[in-house]
Amino acid sequence: MATRRRGRACPRKPFLIPRGWCMCAASASWSSEMPPRLPWVGFLRRLFSLAKREPALLLPFDWVKDHVPIRGWRYLGLQEVEVEKIVGSVDRYEDFDRAFLPLRGEDERQKRVEEALARGEVLPPVKLYKIGDVYFVVDGHHRVSAAKKTGAKFIDAEVVELLSDVPLTPKDTEKDILLKAEYASFLQHTKLKELRPEAEILLSEISGYRKLLEHIDVHRYFRGIEEKREIPYEEAVVSWYDRVYRPIVEAIRRTGILKKFPGRTEADLYVWLSEHLYYLAKEKGMAPDLEKTALEFAQKFGSKLRSLG
Repeated sequence: MATRRRGRACPRKPFLIPRGWCMCAASASWSSEMPPRLPWVGFLRRLFSLAKREPALLLPFDWVKDHVPIRGWRYLGLQEVEVEKIVGSVDRYEDFDRAFLPLRGEDERQKRVEEALARGEVLPPVKLYKIGDVYFVVDGHHRVSAAKKTGAKFIDAEVVELLSDVPLTPKDTEKDILLKAEYASFLQHTKLKELRPEAEILLSEISGYRKLLEHIDVHRYFRGIEEKREIPYEEAVVSWYDRVYRPIVEAIRRTGILKKFPGRTEADLYVWLSEHLYYLAKEKGMAPDLEKTALEFAQKFGSKLRSLG
């Protein structure tokens, strides 16, 4: 049976946290007594998850923490946690799938935990980290696995919450998290939600928000030349949103071309269509008709871009 080595110091602690807790997976390792991995078990579960379009793997805590801005922590203490929201792990994300079923086959410890639950024994609370609405197991993987297997809705847990403005949910994949983190960074940089509260710019492509920042910078540059003055950044953001982004999105809505790009968003089409408009204007020496160009773009590129989704 796998045993956890104790007594190793955590090599890095970005925050002061309660004694006995460690913020990184590097402080925990597992002995070579772990049963051999059963590749076909994990493969079948991942295959079924893909068929249902659901995440198949646990979220690695360190990876999430490295990609999501964390502004502090707070100790929430002992509480009941919804089992379905526990979808990550600090150091055993390769040993269980997203449903917390073991990928290496059940070991003796797992069986003992399940037998204890069947006898109605009260088990010690698990230890969890929380980011957004997602929980990561620090200690108690077998207890969480047994709880999920028996259909328990809640589990007693000692929780430390890492504070973040990125709204993580249990259904998020790694790509979803990257997109949400990029969007949060974009909003923080541009202050768009403060300047235009109704604005909602959702992309489905990684690094898409960097392109939007480039668009704002280019718009600011040419407005400065046009008006012969330095354009304040926030003014440039509002001007870009009102005079560039929104007109193109409104044309996308009027023409209904979004339906030709399943799985994509209005903001995705804005990025592609704005670049297409730029090249047409450069080629013809004049601004093309927006709606006509949108329809032609969908007719020409809809199937090609759809295949990338």
